Amino acid sequence: MSPGVLGMNRREFVAAGVAAGAGLVVGFYLPHGAKSSQQVFSPNAYLRITPENKITIVVARSEMGQGVRTALPMILAEELEADWKQIEIEQAGASTLYGDQTTGGSASVRTTWDPMRRAGAAAREMLISAAALTWGVPRSSCAAQNGNILHGASKRQLSYGELALKAAALPIPTDVPLKQSKDYKIVGQRLARVDTPSKVKGEAVFGIDFRMPGMKYAVLSRCPTIGGKLQSFDDKESKKIAGVSYAGKIGDSAVAVVADSVWGAMEGRRLLNVNWDDGPNKDLNTAAAMESLKQAAAKKGASLYSVGDVSKAAGRRVSAEFQLPFMAHAPMEPGNCTAHFQGSKCELWAPTQVPQDCRDAVAQAVGLDPDQVKVNVTLMGGGFGRRLEHDYAVEAAQVSKAVQAPVKVIWTREDDMRSSTYRPASLHQLSAVVDGAGWPVAFTHRIVAPSISGQKGQPGPNGIDPDLPDEAALVYALPNVALEYVLAETPVPLGWMRSVYALQAAFASESFIDELAAAAGKDPLEYRLHMLSKDKDQDIPFFATTWHTARMRAVLQLAADKAGWKNPLPGGRFRGIACFACFSSYVAEVVEISMENDTPRVHRVVAAVDCGQVVNPSILEQQIPGGVVYALSNALRAKITIEKGRVVQGNFDDYPPLRMEETPLVEVYAVPSTEPPTGIGEPSVPPLAPALCNAIYAATKKRIRALPILG
Repeated sequence: MSPGVLGMNRREFVAAGVAAGAGLVVGFYLPHGAKSSQQVFSPNAYLRITPENKITIVVARSEMGQGVRTALPMILAEELEADWKQIEIEQAGASTLYGDQTTGGSASVRTTWDPMRRAGAAAREMLISAAALTWGVPRSSCAAQNGNILHGASKRQLSYGELALKAAALPIPTDVPLKQSKDYKIVGQRLARVDTPSKVKGEAVFGIDFRMPGMKYAVLSRCPTIGGKLQSFDDKESKKIAGVSYAGKIGDSAVAVVADSVWGAMEGRRLLNVNWDDGPNKDLNTAAAMESLKQAAAKKGASLYSVGDVSKAAGRRVSAEFQLPFMAHAPMEPGNCTAHFQGSKCELWAPTQVPQDCRDAVAQAVGLDPDQVKVNVTLMGGGFGRRLEHDYAVEAAQVSKAVQAPVKVIWTREDDMRSSTYRPASLHQLSAVVDGAGWPVAFTHRIVAPSISGQKGQPGPNGIDPDLPDEAALVYALPNVALEYVLAETPVPLGWMRSVYALQAAFASESFIDELAAAAGKDPLEYRLHMLSKDKDQDIPFFATTWHTARMRAVLQLAADKAGWKNPLPGGRFRGIACFACFSSYVAEVVEISMENDTPRVHRVVAAVDCGQVVNPSILEQQIPGGVVYALSNALRAKITIEKGRVVQGNFDDYPPLRMEETPLVEVYAVPSTEPPTGIGEPSVPPLAPALCNAIYAATKKRIRALPILG
């Protein structure tokens, strides 16, 4: 989910040029996977320049509203010295040419920044060489500008299209000069998103919008009990519905009903008579699931990070325990996929964050080789990690194979809520030893939670979920620190959800730090700044991330200044503050509230971020409020509960998102930086809940140690 960023030196850049009548093609490679002694790069995207002067950038990451179809091409176009108005974008399908295409972990920009720059720069240098050869002049007398190569002395110019074929015949440079940030013309600009016009016009194709001739529709009846299986079914009544043409078993735990319309398929499913084997979890409930966390807490934990020796610290000990529930992703567009199985091949139209996983899983499910499966990646109405799974794609392919026709599988909202994967519940045990002035001299945070990766058969060393070290980081410079992970087990199916473990770790640690500040009689901002006052670099094991107290201090101070932290608030208004670092970025948030009948009303959120070089400020200012609203919905009401082995919540009436009238004003401020870009899709989520709960304490003097706030 959140692999460490691996650097790439100039000689590790790999490129391939092809001259096949189509012009210049430059491929580039991107780092992926965990930190290792050798870095491996696979092709990720291609720049195509045709003799007709058409410039196309292929984007291999999925667009789910985060602006990746705009941001990634901006990076390449900057080094290419292209005319942005000429750029056309093409979405890549699943292919081994693109390395790891997973869109998650806020990694799209941060892991492709350097490779895309080098790809654009390599193409630029080849075009300059081609122009110099054409004119018979020194290379140094030529320069790239706005999609053309200029010869200043003679005032001649050639377009990239005019030079494409000649450039394609040249050797590809492996050591290319990169622009300095002061010379950027595209990166850092507020360019309009390329996908906005099609969305405004209603022309954009999301997965649920896709249509093709002869297509059928399918909905599935899935076992409502976690781990249950199908015993038998009777479809006589279902087939009385006009248009219903098929009902059949799919996998071990579902029955598909196929019809000529969505409504027909849904009615056919409603009349389906199914007998289920409830399986081993028929008595599972939320209380038992949470009790298993408390029992697991008695076990010895594995170390995530440690400094000094917390057992030897002397002073007054303060302890607290925090609890978070299972949660659902709840994207606005429910699961769907269209598949067309045609014997020796299968084509998919899927709103997926993992096109390669879709391809591979479908190939296995329908008995094909991966190269016989084509995945077309559509736009998606939210992902939040749910589309890192590929169950909906497998279902569509299996049903299409069964009926020998193209089929769109659609999940209802209830399907999406009750047959999904869930953010794991967790228990957090925190303790600190404070000196006579109330400053912490030791800090311990034990995270008790099931492992998402472990449940999926990919456990990390010592049972530590591979995502945890990066997402549970503590940036404060304290003399003694112990961050530990205790593995718990659960039969509840788990999945990565926006900000994953960071949301949980931040709620616990930033709420607890606020408690320490209050106990010491100190201002919550000043308390944090004191612990960040010494410049210190902290390396996190298993990851390439190095956290810097100076960068955290800067965002904390910026958020406080912009919120007017030291200025008095109007009567009935209260503030809370929190900060957190994850996905290589730093975020601080100040939440301003009032209390209305014991319910918090959030009026204003001020967010400050250090995410390195900002590629597009407008996209940043869309991403941060999106994360804040998502986090506020989760903090206030989001909770998945289980009774008799079944998920209780089914729709937005009992899993309510934030309403428009509840949405606060969100202000976004970025720390100016020329550091490489880091993650921004998820880092705004973790600080929101603790900042909100800290504001509630300021208003009521009551601590909230379990989410959601409104039960």
